[in-house]
Amino acid sequence: MPHDHLRVLAHPLRMRILSLLTGTAMSAAEAARELGETQANTSYHLRRLHDAGLLEVAEEVEIRGGRAKRYRHNPESGKRLTSRDPGEERLLTKAIAAELLRRADSRAAQRPASLTDAELWVAPEVWARLLKQATELSQELHDAAQPPRTPGTVRVSASVALFELTAGSAESQ
Repeated sequence: MPHDHLRVLAHPLRMRILSLLTGTAMSAAEAARELGETQANTSYHLRRLHDAGLLEVAEEVEIRGGRAKRYRHNPESGKRLTSRDPGEERLLTKAIAAELLRRADSRAAQRPASLTDAELWVAPEVWARLLKQATELSQELHDAAQPPRTPGTVRVSASVALFELTAGSAESQ
């Protein structure tokens, strides 16, 4: 199998699965019900994510005389994705953008939100501080994730993409 570590994330359903399994462990059947997908399709994508090291088997449970694996996503596992192939990173960026658009269609009207898009120049020490804060915010969100529909929780969307750009002029990009 080629080293397409990031490519495994390029499928929109896999992005949704990782988000879902951050807050709880689920079997293929449970995840399929929550995502409105078939069990066979969800099971296939769970295996691909597991094979890539992005899901771990949290437990095996007895269901109707059989055994079912419950998978869980550890956000730290993403650090294992070391590919710097521009094509793979572009696929991942496109999948994140598509997922953001899908979620935007479910945005709760008249609820507080934050949306920022910017291409700016900042001092290196400011960039380092803000990047650290964004990384900590992402970790805090993942740590706070609860199972879907847990009483007292709200469903939220978070997409964070901060990266340094090349020094070239914006017009030539």
